[in-house]
Amino acid sequence: MTTTLVTGGAGFIGSHVAHGLVDRGEEVVVVDNLSTGVRTAIPSRAHLIAADVGDEVRMASVLRQYNVDTVFHFAASIVPSESYADPAGYYLNNTVKTLALVSACLRAGVKRFVFSSTAAVYAEPAAGLSAGVVDEAHPTRPSSPYGASKLMAERILTDAAAASGLSFAILRYFNVAGADPASRTGQSGRRATHLVQVCAQAALGLRDGVDIFGSDYPTPDGTCVRDYIHVSDLADVHVRAMDSLRGGETRLLLNCGYGAGHSVRDVIEATRRVSGVDFRVREAARRPGDVAALVARADLVRERLGWRPQHESLDKIIAHTLAWERRVPAA
Repeated sequence: MTTTLVTGGAGFIGSHVAHGLVDRGEEVVVVDNLSTGVRTAIPSRAHLIAADVGDEVRMASVLRQYNVDTVFHFAASIVPSESYADPAGYYLNNTVKTLALVSACLRAGVKRFVFSSTAAVYAEPAAGLSAGVVDEAHPTRPSSPYGASKLMAERILTDAAAASGLSFAILRYFNVAGADPASRTGQSGRRATHLVQVCAQAALGLRDGVDIFGSDYPTPDGTCVRDYIHVSDLADVHVRAMDSLRGGETRLLLNCGYGAGHSVRDVIEATRRVSGVDFRVREAARRPGDVAALVARADLVRERLGWRPQHESLDKIIAHTLAWERRVPAA
């Protein structure tokens, strides 16, 4: 029997994909060093191996031992602003360790690889909201070490696949938010950096407010505009990408978003409306690496994978985040 392996499966997106795979009857192995992930996020029917994906010899052994045919790679450092302070750490975690994992996959004869990438690989769109929409052909010119580290990893995967016959999917995420509708997993920890989770925690009194980092961008209300995708819809994209590769597709490069932009102020007001709670909002200086608007042209993922989102609503994303944040202290 073949197995799917999920690196970073104790983290936010990885745990949702692990649950989705288990829900459909896949045999799942999670590899996570638990530096940021938590054991309770992993499905009970998945097998956890506490290891580092950068250990090529160990990973090759695990891949052979469990007869892994598909690898989902989520283990990474993911905060663009943080990457300016620690570029070496980001290149190590996101690029060097991906090289080690891909090499292990080639040694073990893995057939398929689904890679968690990011819209941060794209060049900053021209000024103006309408120009913030980017498709998969938009130039790649990352503004942060985070984006650069992921683009390098994409190139490693692409070149290794061309030389070996490994089939792959590169999925470029826009802004991932929300939580499992059944509250089995969500974003863990009080040190939130994602806006929707920050707003939810402020609404629940878990932090003293929300900072708006820059209010003078060339957007309708002066704050950054992003495309927010529900994490469960994103997990479904991954499972469909695996099915496409199993069906004979050899190469996929897809944006993952809804194609609709919401500003920082939109998210704040939606959180106030959904929660029924007002909370403090402060204006702060811009952060390095933030672009004015970044929205997915996401037609291709629907066409290629037959994907139809089930949670395409900012209010639903916020409601599921609030439900998860209420559950976390009790758990």
